[in-house]
Amino acid sequence: MTRKILITSALPYANGAIHLGHLVEYIQTDIWARFQKSRGHECHYVCADDTHGTAIMLRAENEGITPEALIGRVHGEHLRDFSGFHIDFDNYYSTNSPENRTFAYEIYAKLKAKGKIVKKTKSQLYDPEKEMFLADRFVKGECPKCNAKEQYGDNCEVCGATYSPTELKNPVSIYSGATPVLRDTENLFFKLGDCTDFLKTWTNTPGKLQSEAANKMQEWLESGLNDWDISRHAPYFGFEIPDEPGKYFYVWLDAPVGYMSSHKNLCYRLGLDFDSYWHKDSSAELHHFIGKDILTFHSLFWPAILETADLRTPSAIHVHG
Repeated sequence: MTRKILITSALPYANGAIHLGHLVEYIQTDIWARFQKSRGHECHYVCADDTHGTAIMLRAENEGITPEALIGRVHGEHLRDFSGFHIDFDNYYSTNSPENRTFAYEIYAKLKAKGKIVKKTKSQLYDPEKEMFLADRFVKGECPKCNAKEQYGDNCEVCGATYSPTELKNPVSIYSGATPVLRDTENLFFKLGDCTDFLKTWTNTPGKLQSEAANKMQEWLESGLNDWDISRHAPYFGFEIPDEPGKYFYVWLDAPVGYMSSHKNLCYRLGLDFDSYWHKDSSAELHHFIGKDILTFHSLFWPAILETADLRTPSAIHVHG
């Protein structure tokens, strides 16, 4: 029987070059895609540059160019390097695309209509010199658990502890070196905890995840899922949230939507039926190949968003070290 298979690799960030760690993933995905095609299946392999976020904005600023110019240049560099290693994408696109904006808006509207978006005020570190709120990875300091120096604001690479950036000792902004101050800010959150029952079933469905990955997700589910912050404040390079001036979608909301937009762009070119792949009851297969560092986003946040938005969820997530 001929299968319809859509295959993706994780989207490389447009803030740097492709390295050997990336190529481990793209080569193995390419081999699997070629294998499925050789068996006569209808198979497409798509990917895209992940182009939004504070890091892109600041690098462009440092280079004296626009973010659009930066991601355009890096897109060419990424394609050159992938081609040099014979990675054969059916489509290689960008998250800074009209399709991605449309899908992000549509999905957000569905989440909001179902009461899964809430506003909450929280205290967040703010760089008084750059005049911007700082994401977790843009703060460094001493680990609150083991006192290791030069650790990021989300986890310690020495002892493995996870924590809030506000718990760091002696924090500094990685951009200005200034000492951040705490400021209250109103953010938008996706009520991930409401999806716990669905996610318990989904992550334990045979074939969705390797056993090790499924076991890791059970730790998260058993400890309780918090609401997930999906907004960031200006200045920010990304898509502004409808009816929320000065607030932008956090990159991890619109980045996985890039799988859909790259596939949509391919469907335009080849005359394919996009909905037959992404409809909730689709018989087509969707396979994501990712590294273990982004397992949580793909195995909890992404399926929960797709399910809530009445779209199909992944057939399988293939995780490598």
